[in-house]
Amino acid sequence: MAPAKSRRERPAKPALTRDGIVAAAVAILREEGLRKVTMRRLAQELDTGAASLYVYVRNTAELHAAILDELLGTITPPAAEGSWRDRLERLLTAYTKTLLEYPGLALSALVARPSGENYLGLVENLLALLAEGDVPAERRAWGIDILLQHATSTAAEHAEQDSPDDWDALARAVRNADETTHPQIAAHAADLLTGRPEQRMSWGLQVLITGITHTGLPPERNPT
Repeated sequence: MAPAKSRRERPAKPALTRDGIVAAAVAILREEGLRKVTMRRLAQELDTGAASLYVYVRNTAELHAAILDELLGTITPPAAEGSWRDRLERLLTAYTKTLLEYPGLALSALVARPSGENYLGLVENLLALLAEGDVPAERRAWGIDILLQHATSTAAEHAEQDSPDDWDALARAVRNADETTHPQIAAHAADLLTGRPEQRMSWGLQVLITGITHTGLPPERNPT
């Protein structure tokens, strides 16, 4: 049996960095899903102790936000073709599709607060498109907030495959609604159940964009 190598003979481990930690977390996400992206699993992958990671990432929520920011870097800004509204919708749709590739991340994104360069780049592009559409300056910031909320919640809603039994039960309840107790549901039953997810998202975004262009902000807006 060959003698064990001494500590001096072993190759030195790469120095920990925040970028390296995030890259390892993204790799685990792609291979195993977000549920496996824990501090313990990440420490195992990096051959270190979990406590060492907290020097660079405060908690799991911050790690998830950093992962989201990293993935936002894969989004390509929309081509110049089409109106500013069309390009704004395409950019938000690309953001939603990125989240849908990683179901756990879509749910986490509802509360994650990324602050990296890729997130700032997304915000910059959204603001520029609203400016191109002559949306008043004071509405742009609040506008992108609600647009991103809609895109994120849409991704979270469809992050997991719907149970056919649950959907069938809902459809039956809507179609069989008693018009004496639920007259509005009975009257709109067909429309409540129509439309593909992408159609509903597109319509919702256009409703929001129109609302942003026509709805003023409160006169007094205190900083949060």
